[in-house]
Amino acid sequence: MNNASQPFGSLSAEDQALLDGIGPRWAEDINRHRDLVVRTYTPLVQQADNRGIEVARDLPYGAAPRQVLDVYGRSEWEGGARDVLVFFHGGAFIRGSKSANGAIYDNVAYWFARQGCVAVNVEYRLAPQTAYPGGAADVVAAARWVRAHIARFGGDPGRVFLMGHSAGGSHVASALFDPQVADRLTPAEIAGAMLVSARLRADVLPDNPNADGVRAYFGDDTGLYEQRSPASHAGQSNVPLFIAVAQYENPHLDRYGQEFYARALASGRSAPTRFAALPRHNHTSIVAHFNSGEETLGPQLLGFMRETR
Repeated sequence: MNNASQPFGSLSAEDQALLDGIGPRWAEDINRHRDLVVRTYTPLVQQADNRGIEVARDLPYGAAPRQVLDVYGRSEWEGGARDVLVFFHGGAFIRGSKSANGAIYDNVAYWFARQGCVAVNVEYRLAPQTAYPGGAADVVAAARWVRAHIARFGGDPGRVFLMGHSAGGSHVASALFDPQVADRLTPAEIAGAMLVSARLRADVLPDNPNADGVRAYFGDDTGLYEQRSPASHAGQSNVPLFIAVAQYENPHLDRYGQEFYARALASGRSAPTRFAALPRHNHTSIVAHFNSGEETLGPQLLGFMRETR
């Protein structure tokens, strides 16, 4: 029997056993394991009841072909202007899209729209054509487009939250915390940030399976990685912050998330600063489970959003 409040609770016993089995071996083949997780969750999120949610697709927030976004929201809503959740996908800086297969990562936006938010799913430019800090610049541009236009979709421009997964989380963190990002976002513009399984430190360590992507985005000069890593600037913004990691992460990402959280707390921030570690989940399932029937990370994020009022 499914148990929505438990990790993997929407999966069959067979699929739970499958994902539990690859968890401890996640780093052995992250690409194959990622694809397996996507195949496991796709049928479930495709069955979700998304009736009543309208989607405006591929709206440009910049001039480049990948600078587009989708807006999701209920067509009928009587609760006034709604909180806005803006999601940035992952992909090791060099790949990925806002809709990997027509289901993932649309599922994140659909889930938040079902909870009464206006959700925005963003695509951004990739390395090596767009290197540091280009990804963060796209977050800035998309967030400001949202603030300027979201009211016509029923969203509250004063309640815009950013959520980034993996490389997308790195870009969100840089857009808010990195002093080297020109005209970075301020807490006056952004109501909160959620960094989910984010790469918060640049590294090309031998056991980093995405070292090529890190090098393509952050550059060949590893001597610059410290100053270009979001973790080096965790005290540079007082924006409300939620950091989440999975039990089974791409190598080091859980440690980097914990480091960012500790540094943010030590900086003396006054804004809400939260951390969650999701048992059983892996680097992909931590977002793939949204809108599958499992209610674990999502309610925590909604609680964080309410806390910032």
